[in-house]
Amino acid sequence: MTFIDILIKLRRIVRSVNLESKRVEKEQGISIPQLLCLQFLSEQEEYRAKASKLKEFLNLNASTITGIINRLEKKGLIAKLPKANDKRVTLISLTAKGMELIQTAPITFQQKLSEKLQALPPKKLKTIVEGIDLLTELMEVEEIEASPIVTSEEFPSE
Repeated sequence: MTFIDILIKLRRIVRSVNLESKRVEKEQGISIPQLLCLQFLSEQEEYRAKASKLKEFLNLNASTITGIINRLEKKGLIAKLPKANDKRVTLISLTAKGMELIQTAPITFQQKLSEKLQALPPKKLKTIVEGIDLLTELMEVEEIEASPIVTSEEFPSE
């Protein structure tokens, strides 16, 4: 295998993620990070959480989380509610409309890949991790912040 083969395979990965992200957005009307936000809320007690918990889960900066929350709120998929015993704290709560969207949402590329990675024998998983670590080192991208979610917004339009 030559270095060109590696670059082609990387390009295939980038392109497939880009196409998947666009497909989900077209079909559901929301981005993958927005969908993951709704899914996270659906798994929380009383279907609500602080924005900081969403930020931590998605590993995104505060301004990005604020944008996601604002867009979801405008669509009626979430609501901002004051915490019962502390009005200074705002909770992000999943609405019935948001729950309905989650129940009809397709399984994402990330979900499928996560399941397949978890099913790998530890030795194979270690080999993949070592290979990815080496690639990020060679590409000199170790210090770039990244969430565990890859979206089309991260790539230039095709």
